[in-house]
Formats: sequence, structure tokens, C-alpha cells
Amino acid sequence: MTSDADPGPPSGAGRVGLSGPTKSLWLRLLALSSAVGGGALLLTSLAALLIGGTAAALSCLFGGALVIAFFAISLLVGHFGGRNHSSGAIGLFAATYFIKVVGFAVVLFAIGSPEWLDGRWFLAGAVVTVVLWQAAEIYGFSKARLQLYNDPETPEGGTHV
Repeated sequence: MTSDADPGPPSGAGRVGLSGPTKSLWLRLLALSSAVGGGALLLTSLAALLIGGTAAALSCLFGGALVIAFFAISLLVGHFGGRNHSSGAIGLFAATYFIKVVGFAVVLFAIGSPEWLDGRWFLAGAVVTVVLWQAAEIYGFSKARLQLYNDPETPEGGTHV
């Protein structure tokens, strides 16, 4: 296809394939973010072990594991809830977030702070995991193909290729 305003070589006559939306977006994000966050958490825990000992490494792992559980629940709700009720996905996320915050707070206050917990390494594990988890989610979302419009149909009722 050429333009009268900008003469140039004619467009090719090759076929253009259709590309639908990303399959299982939420599970793909869960796998990517878990791998990145978990890898960073293991490296941070190794540093904690070398610098502060076993209690520091366990504290780091505990902080990061809470973050991974917190965010993984949201992605699973997005996968199962958004697939069945896409119009109510935002409401599901909001309700889930509230339940998670209250639930995690109740659990942490009920358990209390164990003797072995090192607060600095707990925080380090949580912060490193949050930052890298979120970076992986942003990267994953940037690579997702979200279909906004239906594919055009041919007069025979098939899809246009």
C-alpha cells in the first residue's frame, strides 16, 4: 500500500498472521515474578548467612517468603477470578488486597516476633523481593499482548488473514 503524500516502495504482498492475546497472562507473570523474586531472595539470604549467620538468613527468607505469598495470591486471584468475571476483576483485586493486609497483620501479630528473627535482615529480604518482583511484573506486563479489539472477519465468517 502506498501513500500519495509520501511516495515510496509499495508494501509487500506477503501474508500477515493474526496474533491473539497472551495466553494465561497472570500465571505467566506469577512464574516470571516468582523466579526473579525467589532468585534475588536466595542471593540476599546467602549474603545474610555469610554476614549475619543462620538467624539472619532465616529472617531474610521469612521476609521474602511473606512478600512472595502476598503477591502470588493477587496473581492467582487475577487468573481464576478475572477469567470468570473479567468485569469484576478490579473489585476482586481490591477485596483480596484488603483481606491480605488484614490477614497478614493478624497472623504476624498473633505469632509475634520469634526470638531468632533479625529485623534488619527480615526487612532486607522483604524489600529486595518487593523491588525485584515488581520489576519483573512491569517487564512481564510490557511484553504482554492484550487484545483490545476483535479480529476483523471475512465475509465468509472466518478470520481475516
